[in-house]
Amino acid sequence: MSARLVVTLAIVGAVAGALVAVFARATAPAIERAREAALHKALAEVLPAHANAPQREAVWVAGRTIYPARDAGGRLVGLAFVATAPDGYSGAIQLLLGLSPDGRIWAVRVLEHRETPGLGDQITRADWLGGFRGRGLHDTRWEVKKRGGDIDEFTGATITPSAVARAIGRALAWYAAHAEEIRRALDAKGRMRKKQAQGGAR
Repeated sequence: MSARLVVTLAIVGAVAGALVAVFARATAPAIERAREAALHKALAEVLPAHANAPQREAVWVAGRTIYPARDAGGRLVGLAFVATAPDGYSGAIQLLLGLSPDGRIWAVRVLEHRETPGLGDQITRADWLGGFRGRGLHDTRWEVKKRGGDIDEFTGATITPSAVARAIGRALAWYAAHAEEIRRALDAKGRMRKKQAQGGAR
């Protein structure tokens, strides 16, 4: 390979790399806005009716972002966080769990998955997800019925719903272990926002 060709290839590579970097920087804000909009929609689906902006009042506790829902009086009526089922049939499954303050399921939504159409992707069915409403950590065996649990599986698909059921059970156990820490963090954030609001009203 001639020295001129090597130089030419190096220049082409550098230009291509620069273009990719410029494109990535240009599209990053739009991608982030789309991600935030999708999260906002999902939070509205998994949380009780609320008067606050959960994304603005989020707190970080023990490795998770907690999104609180408050009524007009500032009372906590629910909270949400992301849970992962790492052992889906086709890879990890991202879930958004909405809980009541006492740790019971309010609603569940699937944020991301790569499960088989017509089989594992039935985890997105509203009727199946609705079956988690009101369940708590200790009143449910967090496994599918075929494996001795309380959660329905699908015909021809056991691995995916089993992964989701176990992930939700683990998430509820995590919440139970950190409930007091979460409450303190949310209270502190609430006081801070109230003080900021009072300062802005002066």
